Parts: sequence; C-alpha cells; structure tokens
Amino acid sequence: MDFIAGAIGGGLSTAVGYPLDTVKVRIQTERNYNGIWHCIRETYRTEKVWGFYKGVSASVLAVSVISSVSFGTYKNFLCTICKLRYGAADEKPSKLDVSVAGGAAGAVRVVLMTPSEVAKVRMQTQRNPHPSLTSPQSVSKPKYRGSLHCLKVIAKEEGFGGLYKGCSALLCRDCSSSAIYFLTYSALCEWLTPAGRNKPGFLVVLLSGGFAGVLAWGLATPMDVIKSRMQTDESDQHKHKVSSTCQLKKNPTLTLLLQKENP
Repeated sequence: MDFIAGAIGGGLSTAVGYPLDTVKVRIQTERNYNGIWHCIRETYRTEKVWGFYKGVSASVLAVSVISSVSFGTYKNFLCTICKLRYGAADEKPSKLDVSVAGGAAGAVRVVLMTPSEVAKVRMQTQRNPHPSLTSPQSVSKPKYRGSLHCLKVIAKEEGFGGLYKGCSALLCRDCSSSAIYFLTYSALCEWLTPAGRNKPGFLVVLLSGGFAGVLAWGLATPMDVIKSRMQTDESDQHKHKVSSTCQLKKNPTLTLLLQKENP
C-alpha cells in the first residue's frame, strides 16, 4: 500500500506543481529574471503554456516510480529499525528512527532520480519560441526533442557520468530534506490526531504533509540551486575558455604573440 500510495501521490504532485518547478529552475539557472512573476510573464510571452510543461510526461512517470520506492523504502526501513531495536516491527519508533529511515529513503531516491532530474532541468531551460512568434525561416530544431531523446544525447555527448551530474548535491538535498519531511510529518500527525484515535484523519494528513513539505523544501533550496546549476552545464568548454582567458591575462607576452598571429 505504501508503494501504491507513493506512486499516485508523487505523480499527482508533480503534474500539479510542474509549471512552478519550471519557473524555479529557470530562476535558479539564469540571471535575466527579476523574480517569479517576471519569469512567468516572459515564459508565457515567448513559449506560451507549453513552455511551463517541457519534459513533464517523463518526469511524472519517473517521480511516480521514485516516490513509490521512496515511501516503500521509508516504511520498510522503519519497520526493520523497530524490529532490531525494540524486537517488534509495530513498536512506536523514536524521532531518531523516523529521521534515519527518511534519510535512507532520500538516498535511494537519488540513485533512481538523478538521470530524470538532469533531463528535466535540460528540457526546462531549453528555449523553444512558440511558432506564432517566429517566422518559418527562423525556426531551428531544438537540441532535445523530448526527455528520452535528451537522455540519449547526454549519454552520447557526455558519457554515463553526464546522466549523474549534480548527484552529490542531490544526495545532500534529498537525504536531509527526506529526513526533515518524514520527521515533521510524523510529529504533526501524532500531535494533531485526537486522543483515542489510532490513525490521523484526512485533514490532519493534508495539513501535516503540506507543512512538512514547505519546511523540507525551504531548507533544501540552497542545495537545489547548486544541483540545478551543475546539471545545466553541458560541457567543460566554458570553464576551459575562462581558464584560457585567465592564463592570457597573466601572460602579456603570449597575448601579444597571439594578437600578431590573429590580428
């Protein structure tokens, strides 16, 4: 049941929040936006509604599977901890047990999630002006035609390691945020559930999950920014160019020789 609930919840939350996720990624990786509303206006002006949903289909499917694994891992890991520490899987876990199980669920997510995150970020930052705003002569084919094509191109051009760019930042983000999320969610459900009831009601679950998500993402945002910027870096050409420029500035003689050869 935990695997099924995680799959349904993950897919629905991704589909609903995807437009804002696109805005988030663009603000994190580009400097030409003054804020969230400016990004929304510009994205709609140049790419219309579809601009907010680039790569959404693959992302929904991937997150459904990943959320299923995450929630299933959390529940089973927590039961294992309780069995080892207290002798029975149905014993009440401590706050530390919940945090450790949540961190483990986050670590498992990263292994499965990184390639789809790389493809999602690349698709979201790829510019495709709406056909109504461009002339037929000026329309060029986008580098990535879809999420699966994006993964194929990355693997071909950047190797297997390209599919796992930002993995370290994602690991830090998801381990900490998952631990905080499950701990906050569990604590709030317990606190808001009236005495005498074994399970929290629907409203309690809704409020607890929402507040836990806000807190977890608020603390995870710095690592999320780092992750997004690492994943948009398609190659090391820019770094090499910057490095070469610095070397030229440090070596005036070499600069003069190059200027004579290439006036």
